[in-house]
Amino acid sequence: MRENRVIKFVAHSRTVLSIAMQYGWKPGARYTNLRDIRHLATLGFLDIEWKNYSFDRHLEAARNFRPMMTVARDVLDIRELDVILHEASLLARYSRSVVVVPKDPRLRDKLEKLIPPEFVLGYSVPTRYGGTRIPARAFKGRVHLLGGRPDVQRCLADTMNVISIDCNRFTLDAAFGDYFDGEIFRPHPLGGYQRCLRDSVLNINRLWRTYNRQGETRT
Repeated sequence: MRENRVIKFVAHSRTVLSIAMQYGWKPGARYTNLRDIRHLATLGFLDIEWKNYSFDRHLEAARNFRPMMTVARDVLDIRELDVILHEASLLARYSRSVVVVPKDPRLRDKLEKLIPPEFVLGYSVPTRYGGTRIPARAFKGRVHLLGGRPDVQRCLADTMNVISIDCNRFTLDAAFGDYFDGEIFRPHPLGGYQRCLRDSVLNINRLWRTYNRQGETRT
């Protein structure tokens, strides 16, 4: 199976993007911080500023950069779903795929019924900063994993049909001389920020080599 079957995105500095892209990752950026991707021919993932979200700015960035994928604002209240789906449909004019992120627990058993299949379901991987209370098994369609640890993302994929992930956790650890060794974060034996980045990316790639997108592993 091809290693790049699950698309991997990272949104960070030019240094991180350059290293990750060498190993098949796609570049990402928030619509509020596009300076590090302006030199690139294509944008992989257009992320949002969720604390102070502006749909107008988001749509303008999508129109200007035509990303491979972007993400609509979180569905925190089921009563906002229709408005968010409308926004997602407008974003879809300029993005190959649009992710809809259900977070209201009342959507738990209604994802397939209420969210059209043309949208990718976004699962917000639980971290200390947030996540979703909807269980992973409720996500039956195509899934994009948002954030979290790379090992947790890979475990979640065993119960989901994951088509893509975004991950920048390894960039935080690299700043302290740690890297992801394929199982955990640990101090790098040789050290160095860029070495930590590169080896983390390589080990994350290896983690996904056996994934067949249906929760099955290659034998």
